[in-house]
Order: sequence, then C-alpha cells, then structure tokens
Amino acid sequence: MSTLEIKNLHVSVDTPEGTKEILKGVDLTIKSGETHAIMGPNGSGKSTLAYSVAGHPKYQITEGEVLLDGEDVLDMSVDERAKAGLFLAMQYPVEVPGVSVSNFLRTAKTALDGEAPKLRHWVKDMKASMEQLRMDPAFAERNVNEGFSGGEKKRHEILQMELLQPKIAILDETDSGLDVDALRIVSEGVNRVKETTGLGVMMITHYTRILRYIKPDFVHVFVDGRIAEEGGPELAEQLEAEGYDRFLASA
Repeated sequence: MSTLEIKNLHVSVDTPEGTKEILKGVDLTIKSGETHAIMGPNGSGKSTLAYSVAGHPKYQITEGEVLLDGEDVLDMSVDERAKAGLFLAMQYPVEVPGVSVSNFLRTAKTALDGEAPKLRHWVKDMKASMEQLRMDPAFAERNVNEGFSGGEKKRHEILQMELLQPKIAILDETDSGLDVDALRIVSEGVNRVKETTGLGVMMITHYTRILRYIKPDFVHVFVDGRIAEEGGPELAEQLEAEGYDRFLASA
C-alpha cells in the first residue's frame, strides 16, 4: 500500500504583474487502488496541482507538505520523485527528437530498477502492451512523440505507465483531444494498470465522459485554488447537469 498526502499546499507563480498565488491550501490524500477525479473550471488550479507535485520549476511551493509513503516529495528532484513512484501523464506530451520510444522506455526502466531489464522479456512485455493499446509496433522505433497525433501521444503516456509501474499516477486531462475509440482504449489501459499493480490515480478532467470508463472513487471540485466540495461518483453527474455556477458564485 502506498499513500500520497498533500497537506495545506500553497503554490505561487511569477507573472508580468507580479507573484500570483494559484493554490490556496489544498488537502488531498490518495491511496493505492483509489481513483480521485479532480474537476473544476478553467484556471481553478487543477494542472498547477499536478505539476507542483511532479516538480515543475515554474511553480513555487510557499507552504504545505507533499508526502509519498511518509517521505518528503518536495525535497526530491524531479527524477527522484519518479524513482519514488510518482508518474505524470502530461496534457501536452513533449517531443524528444533523436530518442526512440524503445530506447526511452528501456532507459527509464533501467533508471527505476537500477539494472537493465532482460532484453527478451522487455521486448515481449513492450510488444504486449503496445498491442493492447492498439499501437503500431513501428512506433517503438520512432522518436518520442515526434509526429505523433494527439491520440498517439496519449497512448504512449499510458504505455509508459504500464511498463514503469508507478505507485501513484497523475493524469492531466488525458482525455483531451481523444476520439471515442482512443478514449476507450486509453481508459482500458489505465484500468488494466490499476487492476494489476494497485495503482493510485489522480485524474484531472473537465468532462464526465472519461469517468464512464474510469470509475472514480472520489470526486473533488476545484475552484479558485481550493477544493470547494468532495463526494463520490454522483458528484460528477451533478456537475455534468448543473455546471460550476454555484461554486463560482460563492467563490
């Protein structure tokens, strides 16, 4: 069992107008096997939460704690956070020219485990994961995300997650830009990893459509840098029907 604890997290960013506080005291606990959906209007701080936990240098932690199994995440470098078991699937995955998907993934796995996986087993596991994600085997030899469509980039993110087997995965709008088929395939990949490894999931999304495939245990409504309301899957259905107006009015 692993636990990610976010306690009273305050985060600021520098803007042309000066320093602006984005997160204003966020408390959230995610345990192995749990799926937490983070929902809210644009600009409410959802992606800031994701990138702050992952270690993006743009975001300044001014107060609070982030603990993974009791260890202080904020004292770790970005690569140390990944080695500790945190995984971020980005909304806009970056391209890495000159590095093939296969080399990228095997190098990452080697860094995590401290030794290179046996090539025969690695090729078998990678091929099986790509088949389940409906990825052409030729993608293994292409440069990371270079020339990939939006859906192909998102499938590659889930391929990474499946092979690297983190403890906690943060999915930043993984459903954006996906057609119906790609959404189903990506969602099945997330569910498969969760079932086989006990993965804990923080899933940031605007829409309930992905929640029809990846069932949340908890839903958290983000407004103005805070969690305004928490509940179960029924809260997502309420948001779909009513929107965020009542939260924005009170904020």
